[in-house]
Amino acid sequence: MTVSLSPKLEHIRQQLPNQVRLIAVSKQVSVEAIQNAYELGIRDFAENRIQEALAKQEQLRHLTDICWHFIGHIQSNKAKKVLANFSWIHSCDNLPLAQRLNRLAGELSNSPSICLQVKILPDPNKYGWHLEQLLADLPLLDQCENLKIRGLMTILPLGLDSTETLAAFTKTSLLASQIQQQSWSNIKIEQLSMGMSADYNLAVKAGATMIRLGRAIFGKRSANVKPHYEI
Repeated sequence: MTVSLSPKLEHIRQQLPNQVRLIAVSKQVSVEAIQNAYELGIRDFAENRIQEALAKQEQLRHLTDICWHFIGHIQSNKAKKVLANFSWIHSCDNLPLAQRLNRLAGELSNSPSICLQVKILPDPNKYGWHLEQLLADLPLLDQCENLKIRGLMTILPLGLDSTETLAAFTKTSLLASQIQQQSWSNIKIEQLSMGMSADYNLAVKAGATMIRLGRAIFGKRSANVKPHYEI
């Protein structure tokens, strides 16, 4: 496994500016493959199903500097476990969820960094705020004082060409700048989590600071994987 991962990672790293954080999406990937990626320098790993993630975290407890990212849609009954076991949550996708996470974070005295998931283009298969709704919800999000809202995350619809993809990522970047220019107490949009295996170069061109790569690092997964980062 190490032999097969090493050239892939080296190729990816050569394309990335220093400020871009490479997150290995390890859903449906074995603990051994995660450990191999760790040995090759990866420290950020992303999971989308809480049960699978907790089992892996337990087996990898000896790797104390792993940073775990949650990228799946969060069911309300799983919110507390997500808060307690991840350093980053990329998939806060609506106001009621943010308010629930805020309340639970206060109870747990634990506050991961949060990305607000925005649906920058219409897509019935994706979760996330529509642009106008996110802008309208910002005053209430700013009252979530137990949350560290630090970025935006987007997943684009399937089937876009490169011009459409770059335009959508650029729109997300402009939205982040628009929010950041406003005066908020608790919202600091410093990170852009966008770009996956098929489009990460375009995301980086548009200003991504985090890219989420699974297939590009670990290869193709089994056919029964649930799409769109759903739990």
